[in-house]
Amino acid sequence: MKKLLVSVVATATLLMGAIVNPANAAELRADHPDTYVVKKGDTLWDISGRFLQKPWHWPEIWHVNPEIANPHLIYPGDILKLVYIDGKPYLVKASNGTIKLRPQARVLSEGDAIATIPLDLIRPYLIDAMVVNADTFKTAPYVLAHDEEHILGGGYDDRMYVRNLNTERGAAYGVYRQGDVYRSPGSEEVLGVEARYLANGHVMRTGDPATLDIKKSRLEVLDGDVVLPRNEDPLPPVYAPRAPTFDVNANIISVYDGVSQIGQYNIVVLDKGARDGMEAGHVLSVYQKGRVVKDKIAAKRGEEVTSVTLPEERAGELMVFRTFDRVSLGLIMSATRPIHIHDIAKNPY
Repeated sequence: MKKLLVSVVATATLLMGAIVNPANAAELRADHPDTYVVKKGDTLWDISGRFLQKPWHWPEIWHVNPEIANPHLIYPGDILKLVYIDGKPYLVKASNGTIKLRPQARVLSEGDAIATIPLDLIRPYLIDAMVVNADTFKTAPYVLAHDEEHILGGGYDDRMYVRNLNTERGAAYGVYRQGDVYRSPGSEEVLGVEARYLANGHVMRTGDPATLDIKKSRLEVLDGDVVLPRNEDPLPPVYAPRAPTFDVNANIISVYDGVSQIGQYNIVVLDKGARDGMEAGHVLSVYQKGRVVKDKIAAKRGEEVTSVTLPEERAGELMVFRTFDRVSLGLIMSATRPIHIHDIAKNPY
């Protein structure tokens, strides 16, 4: 793992602490701890939720120090202490109950630091998830045949032959099949097409056809499935949970793994992407779309029977962790009621 020299500066205003103005003081939870010891498996979201009513407001008490290579790194064993200076709350690192007030340096492995959100849940979608335009499946390199006259493949070291793959030996590629076509509700505009991940491997022989050996698979590969470049080991981003600075009104248009009722830690697709200003780290509140009901009471009173749309109800929060041009992927961080396709995602409050 990459080693980082992290300057741990723990003055009251620069080390993991920032003044919370009086207007935001109410964001602290009534049952917040005074001290918390970071444990392996914790996430920044979880820890923020112990102190704040709204975890995405963490920058109001954890200040970004531009002099630190990565100001968000927190490690198991670190002691976080809530203190008050001039009547205002700060969150600072402490050691054995004593606040560190002098700069220190230590060499730490970035891989030991706690993540903002559960990286094990989103890592496959950082590597394998693809959203492409519809023409990709008409023009991309494709599987022509499998070794030994097999009609399908995908097991470890299975060999397949790919047309139009102009690349070098050893290059990493994924194998994909066309999945959902993404559209906003009521619109015919195609926002993108899901490239459904099947397997991945390395080019063992160049040419036309090229030879691709499978190293890992999720589903069986068929003739005609397309082959796209793959980044095998992307550095997990450091997410900064925050509310968007502009108005967002997005729809949940798909969910991975085929569930009908969406809950905590499900991965969803939104119909807003980078072109709309969406960024990794944006937190949105999810609202269950109001049902349409007939007014039976009006009918009993002899009045005209009308259909009434019930108000939206807040159902949870999500955080965007990957954006494409016209769509984004979000992780449901909390759910207080079932969430469904076509529910709305808006700015949190």
